[in-house]
Amino acid sequence: MEAITDLSQLDLNGTYSYADYLKWKFDERVELLRGKIFPMTPAPSIRHQIISSNLSGLLFNYFRQKDCRLFAAPFDVRLYNRKKSIKANREIFTVVQPDLCVVCDPVKLEDNQSCNGAPDLVVEILSPGNTRREMKDKFELYEEAGVREYWLVHPLDESVQIYVLNEAERYIGLQPAVEVAQSVIFPDMSVELAEVFR
Repeated sequence: MEAITDLSQLDLNGTYSYADYLKWKFDERVELLRGKIFPMTPAPSIRHQIISSNLSGLLFNYFRQKDCRLFAAPFDVRLYNRKKSIKANREIFTVVQPDLCVVCDPVKLEDNQSCNGAPDLVVEILSPGNTRREMKDKFELYEEAGVREYWLVHPLDESVQIYVLNEAERYIGLQPAVEVAQSVIFPDMSVELAEVFR
C-alpha cells in the first residue's frame, strides 16, 4: 500500500479507522470523528494559547501530587462507545486531540502512545473555527464514550460551561462559571477564572 504522506491523498468523504490514522505520515493535524477526517487549524490564536497555558499551569499544580495525569494537545485520545467491546484499532473510528485532558486510569495509557478510552476530564477551548465541532459533535462523542466531566471554555465572554455525566450517563450542564470553575468529579479542584483569562 502506498504511503500516505499528504492529506490530499485521502478522500475527505471516506471513512477511516484508527488503524488507518496510524499509517498517515503528513504534517497536518487531523481528528477523526466517527470515521470522518476533520483537519485542525494550523495554529491556535495567541489568545487561545495564553488561555491554554494558564489553565494547564493551574491544573498541573493540582494534579502533580495525584495519580491522575494531565495531557495537553497534541495528544491523541481514542474514543468509542463505552457499551461496546472494542479490541482492535480498525474498530475505532474517533481520534481527538482535546486542548487538555486528565486521565486517572493507568490502563488507558498502557500502550505509551495515546489514551485508549475516555479521559475523566476533557477541556476544550472554543475558537471561531471549532465552535460547532466542540459544542455539538464532540459533546455527543464525549458523552457516548463516558468522559465524566467536560469543560467548554468560552474566551469571548470569559466563562466556562461544565457538563457532568449523570446516573443515566447523559450530560447535565451546570450554571456557566464566570468567576470560579468548580469541578464536580474532583470536588477540591477549583479554578479562578481571572487567572485563566488574564
